[in-house]
Amino acid sequence: MTVQDLIGEFQILGSNQNEDEKTYKGTLSLTLDENNRIIAKWLINKSQQQFGTGFFKDNILVINFNYQGDENSIYKGVVVYRCISKDILDGFWSEEFGNPLFLGEERCFRIKKNELIN
Repeated sequence: MTVQDLIGEFQILGSNQNEDEKTYKGTLSLTLDENNRIIAKWLINKSQQQFGTGFFKDNILVINFNYQGDENSIYKGVVVYRCISKDILDGFWSEEFGNPLFLGEERCFRIKKNELIN
């Protein structure tokens, strides 16, 4: 698999980095910059945008991400995806102010044309 194989739109199902593992849904868009580095954009629960940049090697995708919280603070973290195939990513993540006893989790499924998981 190459980094170019990962470009596209994904539906995500995830759980947060805390004890109650609150779940969320959203989308993830992956593109490439001029140096073949990943540019990521998430839309979580149809309202929260997150942005990141990353790299791919040996079917592992690592993305440093950030987003603006409700109180206008910027939060940063990292997500690591194991690329099961070009259509399925299995990941875990942590952000700087998250509960260090837990990791968030995320599964990503490629969106084929006119297809969304509800």
